[in-house]
Amino acid sequence: MKKMLFALCLVLLSVCACALGEEAAPPKFKNANVHDPSVILADDGYFYIYGSHMAAARSQDLMSWETISRNAESGCKLFEDVQTELQEALFWARTATFWASDVQQLADGRYYLYYCTCEGSSPLSALGLAVSDRPEGPYQNLGIFLKSGMEGYDATQLPNVIDPHTFYDKDGKLWMVYGSYSGGIFILEMDENTGFPLEGQGYGKKLLGKNHARIEAPYILYSEETDYYYLFLSFGGLNANDGYNIRVCRSKNPDGPYVDALGQDMIDCGGSDGSYFNDPDYAGYGVKLMGGHQWEPYETDNSKKATGYKAPGHNSAWYDAETERYFLIFHTRFVSQGERYSVRVHQFYMNDAGWPVVSPLRYAGEMIDPVAPQNQTGVYKVILHERDINLDVHASKIVMLNTDGSVTGDLSGIWRSGDGVKLTLTLEGTTYDGVIQAGYDESQKVFTTGFTALDETGAAVWGVRAANQP
Repeated sequence: MKKMLFALCLVLLSVCACALGEEAAPPKFKNANVHDPSVILADDGYFYIYGSHMAAARSQDLMSWETISRNAESGCKLFEDVQTELQEALFWARTATFWASDVQQLADGRYYLYYCTCEGSSPLSALGLAVSDRPEGPYQNLGIFLKSGMEGYDATQLPNVIDPHTFYDKDGKLWMVYGSYSGGIFILEMDENTGFPLEGQGYGKKLLGKNHARIEAPYILYSEETDYYYLFLSFGGLNANDGYNIRVCRSKNPDGPYVDALGQDMIDCGGSDGSYFNDPDYAGYGVKLMGGHQWEPYETDNSKKATGYKAPGHNSAWYDAETERYFLIFHTRFVSQGERYSVRVHQFYMNDAGWPVVSPLRYAGEMIDPVAPQNQTGVYKVILHERDINLDVHASKIVMLNTDGSVTGDLSGIWRSGDGVKLTLTLEGTTYDGVIQAGYDESQKVFTTGFTALDETGAAVWGVRAANQP
């Protein structure tokens, strides 16, 4: 029932979103400040996101969010007294707050909250579990089940036990992927009747990472469309100027091995021996979906202010089987706004090679509909995300998609979109495979056209059609 209601909501919203013009009603956004958002669709029909500091919010349309819990020190509504009830985890990590949380509804219909604590300057961390009959709580603590950072702990090879994500595979088996920096990303088989790991696994199976690589925030989504498990990750640092960027790899099995677009086994992705946060060691791994970027204004734009994301990352993902839509939910900081962060949701699609390509435009209720030929051509602002862990934003360039199939402007090449959905684009000799779609440009307050695509190495290109073109 809840999925049917969401599908109906999408259809109603698409009435305005599929039309490109001033007559379309603008979407209504309400932002939420949840760092590291992990999403679940609950029985009450709401999407809930849970994040660090015990912050949480809910939404019925993935656009307008209502905050339900703020922080672990004074505004936590998920527990009656979080500082007392989870004192053991806080004491172990020598901290007063919590990092990324995850909630999963298990076999008994109840909601299980996976929490973690970490002081930050060391892998002294704890990972525990709590349960509630309601997605908003109050949650009751069931206890810690993993610790890291104890005496004799090898942080170059073993995980920092934070950033949990639990998920069901296509056969109904429950797993938890977790880990951050330190020794890498690991996966455990879980007991869906208790919510705890099956016994005898230790830290579980390593999927990637070693020697303090800046890789964290694992999230796994299975796609029936491609029959792949997609492991999303964040590379780089989370502060505005530290290069956070979202990447993905895939596998036919929930516990790997995972590979990227170049066929590289992600088990080899990590820092070199003796290194510490040496980004060049692992920047060449994974499909980079987005990083820090800046849209420069064009002469016909309504607003002449540069906009964009800085350090987008720590995403979750959701697939709606009723409407066959994929959604990426993440937090980001913004150009010229310091460390202020907010949640954003973008729709994503599978390209012909079976890799996710993320819309350059914030989700505004749009459906997947063919774009009319007259709305495909014109002047576009284009971002080349490349594959670096970019501390500085990548700025947009200006190109024209011409009616004869040529691309001119700052970059030259060719393009085609025979059905108004699939897009093939060649820029300066590099070919990209992706999608062209209608969307809403929030910075210009107009419905427009955008495209998203990947090259064969796993580097993304985004384009947004400039405002006020005929």
